[in-house]
Amino acid sequence: MLRTIFFYLTFYPWTLFVLLAALPISLLGENSVHRWGILWGRSALLLAGLKFNVRGSEHIPQSRSVVYIVNHQSNFDIPILYAGLPLQFRWMAKQELFNIPLFGLAMRRCGYIPIDRSDRRKAMQSMSEAAKQIRDGASVIVFPEGTRTPDGQLQEFKKGGFLISLKAQVPIVPVAIKGSYAVMSKNSLRINKGAIEMEIFPPIETSDLKNVDIEQLIADTRKPIAEKLEGVISDG
Repeated sequence: MLRTIFFYLTFYPWTLFVLLAALPISLLGENSVHRWGILWGRSALLLAGLKFNVRGSEHIPQSRSVVYIVNHQSNFDIPILYAGLPLQFRWMAKQELFNIPLFGLAMRRCGYIPIDRSDRRKAMQSMSEAAKQIRDGASVIVFPEGTRTPDGQLQEFKKGGFLISLKAQVPIVPVAIKGSYAVMSKNSLRINKGAIEMEIFPPIETSDLKNVDIEQLIADTRKPIAEKLEGVISDG
C-alpha cells in the first residue's frame, strides 16, 4: 500500500510537469520531446520501484521505420516502451484523445498519429495517412488487442496495425511485455512489487505481402508474443 501511495503522490505531479514542459520543448523538434518521454518513462518505473529488463534490442532495424506490435497488459506498458525501446517512435491513438485540451496539443506536437474510427471511410483514410507517415520515416507502436487485457491473457489481435504495415510496406517487429499485469491489472489502482521483462523479436518483412496474407501475418506476429507469455498466471 505504501508503494501505491508514494507512486501516486509523486508520479502525477511529475507527469503534469513533463506534459507542460513538453510544449515548449516540442519547438525544438519531435526528437527532443521523445527524449523527454524516455526520461518520463524511466522515472515512472523508478518511482514505482519496479525491476525492468529488456532483451532483443539488436533485432530492431537501425535504418528504416517499422511497426511495433505489442501486447497490452497494464497502464505501465506505455512508460515501459519509452524506457525500453532505444530508437525514436510515435504512437497511434484514437482521434478523440487529440481533442483533449493541452493533452491533445502535446500529442500533435510530439508527432503522434490520429486514427478516426467514427466510420469505415474515415478509418481507412486515417490508415492511409498513417502509412504515409510511416513510409516517411516514423516508426509507430500499435497495441493490436485494442485495450488492456482484462484477465492477464493475450487477447485477439485486430487487423488495423497490420493493414497499415502492409500499406506502408515496412517490417513488423513483435514485442512482448511480461509481468506488467501482475504489477497493475486493468481494474485495480494498486501497484504491486514485481519484475517486468520486455522482449523484442526479429522483424517480419511485409514487402512481398498483400492484404490477402493478413491472417498469416497476424499469426506469425502473435506466435512469439504468445510463447513468451505462456505460463503467465493471472492474479486478478
